[in-house]
Amino acid sequence: MSIKAIVLDIDGTLTNDKKEITPMTKEALLKAQAMGIKLILASGRPTKGLRKLAHELEMDQNHGYFVSYNGAIGLDCQTDEILFNQSLSIEEAKKILDHLKHFDRVRPMVDKDDYMFVTNVFDGWITLDNKPFNVMEYESRCGNYKLCEVDDLSEFVDFRLNKILTFADPDYLLENYQKIKEPFKDEFSCMFTSPFYFEFTAKGIDKAKALDAILRSIHIKPEEVIAFGDGQNDISILTYSGHGIAMENAVDELKEVADEITLSNENDGIAHTLYEKIPALKEIIV
Repeated sequence: MSIKAIVLDIDGTLTNDKKEITPMTKEALLKAQAMGIKLILASGRPTKGLRKLAHELEMDQNHGYFVSYNGAIGLDCQTDEILFNQSLSIEEAKKILDHLKHFDRVRPMVDKDDYMFVTNVFDGWITLDNKPFNVMEYESRCGNYKLCEVDDLSEFVDFRLNKILTFADPDYLLENYQKIKEPFKDEFSCMFTSPFYFEFTAKGIDKAKALDAILRSIHIKPEEVIAFGDGQNDISILTYSGHGIAMENAVDELKEVADEITLSNENDGIAHTLYEKIPALKEIIV
């Protein structure tokens, strides 16, 4: 079966540790699109956080697609047509945000339009790999958001949310995530998307759900798809797709369900696998 679509998680998969697409990987993906293969970025990032990378990969010229907010939205990045959208209601969002107040080291962030809303713009630091890391700055830069401070997020939110993103020191999240999700475990999707991110989306949301809506709209079958990922939230797309590839730097849970394990995001794992699976790529000039 030929490959007609490539699904790519971003952080830790498409991008290297500097959050950049390496030249070899970029070239392979441009060649794939020249062959008519569709690119689909599937990320926990908001839609705004995918635009810059999509432009770099010329997806806006080649009719690529987005799975954003961890699967809450599926979007045609060339026309902006929304193909799938499942959000939290205002009441649901308020309930989650009120509960999070019991965990003073967990900081929630919600986005709307050009802004990321938080309760304290100076409280963005955690310890990651024994070094200080400003998560708020990182998130706002990746998504091209302006930070805006409000006194109480649960009182402020009067609009539907595609997800509620929280962050904390990895050790603290690991110790407390069961308590954080306990009231909602049967009501919402609650998951890690990195060691320092824990997210809430509508019940049943995962990346594969939005991916399925996209593929149906363009008449591509799951077995014609190759998907790459590194995190727990990539399990759904790897198991859904005909070819599920875990990066060498992936979490163990993903490696266990993957069809194959490729090289790391630092060593062009995507490009190496694509050239192996699609030999004709080597003949394409871009």
